[in-house]
Amino acid sequence: MSRRALVFGATGFLGRHLTSALVAEGVSVIVACRSEVSARALSEWLVRHDCAELPASVPVDFDAPGLGIAAAVRSAGISEIYNCAGAYRFGMSEDEARQANVDSARAIVELAAGLPGLERLVHVSGYRVGAANAETRWTPEHTRRIYRELGAYEASKVEADAVVQVEANRLGVPWSIVNPSTVSGIAATGESDQYLGLADSFRQLWHGEMAARPGDTDTFVPVIPVDYLARFMTLLPTDPATAGHSYWVLDDETPALPELLRVVGEHYRVRVPRVRIPVAAVKRLPTALTKADPETIGFMSSDRYPTGPADEFAARHGLAIPATVPAIQRWADHLAAHRFGAAEETDLNRRFAEHAGVRTFTLGPENAGNLVLPGLPVNADTWATVAAATADTSVADLPGLGMSSGAPGDWPDWLDALLPGRRHLIGHSIGAAAVVEAANRHPDRIERLTLVAPFFLQPPGGPSTRAGLLTSAFLRRMRPEALSRRLTGTPDHARELAGSVADLRRAGVSRRVAALLRRAAEKRWRAELVRQLTAFAGPVHIVVGTEDPLAPWAVDLLTGFGSRARITTIDGAGHHPQLTHPERLATLIGADAVDRAR
Repeated sequence: MSRRALVFGATGFLGRHLTSALVAEGVSVIVACRSEVSARALSEWLVRHDCAELPASVPVDFDAPGLGIAAAVRSAGISEIYNCAGAYRFGMSEDEARQANVDSARAIVELAAGLPGLERLVHVSGYRVGAANAETRWTPEHTRRIYRELGAYEASKVEADAVVQVEANRLGVPWSIVNPSTVSGIAATGESDQYLGLADSFRQLWHGEMAARPGDTDTFVPVIPVDYLARFMTLLPTDPATAGHSYWVLDDETPALPELLRVVGEHYRVRVPRVRIPVAAVKRLPTALTKADPETIGFMSSDRYPTGPADEFAARHGLAIPATVPAIQRWADHLAAHRFGAAEETDLNRRFAEHAGVRTFTLGPENAGNLVLPGLPVNADTWATVAAATADTSVADLPGLGMSSGAPGDWPDWLDALLPGRRHLIGHSIGAAAVVEAANRHPDRIERLTLVAPFFLQPPGGPSTRAGLLTSAFLRRMRPEALSRRLTGTPDHARELAGSVADLRRAGVSRRVAALLRRAAEKRWRAELVRQLTAFAGPVHIVVGTEDPLAPWAVDLLTGFGSRARITTIDGAGHHPQLTHPERLATLIGADAVDRAR
């Protein structure tokens, strides 16, 4: 018999991956979406993730009888229902949580009871649910106590678990329940857009906001990759023995919480707090000090969970949990690369890669022929518009700057490792220095240079060297609007600079930026860069703004290069044309790339 699935919560993190996994299994899928907008967003996500077939969609109304879809799905031949719907959010009121997680679950069970030929209802619960939960009498007094002790979110998941079992048994609906732990990103790539719970702890590590690691030596906050969980769920209806059973799906090899945070912090190359706060102390200390949401503290437990049945089921079906720590590290990388949800989402690939021991943040296609190295005090994100409009172009944060680890002293070895396959280097301001030094070290590898606002060819009193007066402390305190005014004369580019401001507040970044800004005024270094540029035999394109021109002597120097040098001046631009004139800059770089390809 062919399988046909109805999925609730398909637009959420797990629901999207479940829908994709079902389609990959050859299951015909109908998704119940609250709006056309959410259904369209799901379809777009599935297309981006190479889903072979888009699911049908029905509009669901959780306040309507039969969820507003009973008549439409009764004759659709539904063989299985998956309930991923609900709210994963801390800080809800009891009424909000019950409506989102309990009432919706009850309504889905009632809908399932009216579907002829239904073989399974698969409900997503939570790993903190007790094995004997359904046997508990949920009296008003018990309900009040559970919500008071656990908080609205966790209590609503516990109550929903009981409701599904009791109501499904009463109505004759065959069910299976999965009790997953924290759902991490795709095992192979780390991809995730869920930023609560452990993900927020990783954010605190990344930004240096964690004063101490929470948890005892045996505090266990397990994870499970989203693609493993989705695949596990698709298999449940195929196995009759799983009906009427709950499965705790989590990775027992997840390190204890303090060790997990140490592993991630060292992977991030950030300071890992040496101090550890026991769970008992976390519960007593104020939230302002611990930075722990009160509702998350209940998850800090040394409890272990009955994973045996889930492990046995997975083994029967050839499903293996991916290697634990590498999957967690890839998840942590993806979260940081996307600035824990703060990065503006574009089609550009955001990733970290290791080059000569430096964790390097790169924006754009891997191994692109055109490589941009940004200036100061900004980062790769300020070049996103330019990179998106220019084919075969990526942007990399220099060592010790932006989101890359390391320090300016790592530049030579880092560039050596990064250069293979890069034939056209684009350097902005301080990045122009790195580009020229790379070309000097490897003249046989580099075909063409594009230098945007190269400080060493501009008057020493220009914007780049005046910025050298900025101190590390001043940079750390600067807000996006203020930085935008200083760099462009207007607050209009605060949004594009929000990531740069966040990076300047990370440990050591503002100090390294301030040191490089001061070095940019050094006559000896400027003269050496001029010498190295003069020795480069390939084409050179200099791009400056009318508000940040070349020094007259530099114009004479470049004129002496003959046909291999070209100067373009962007009307109205200053030292940061990637912010003020990105389309014009993209056109110029794109033209240089075409010339390189000829």
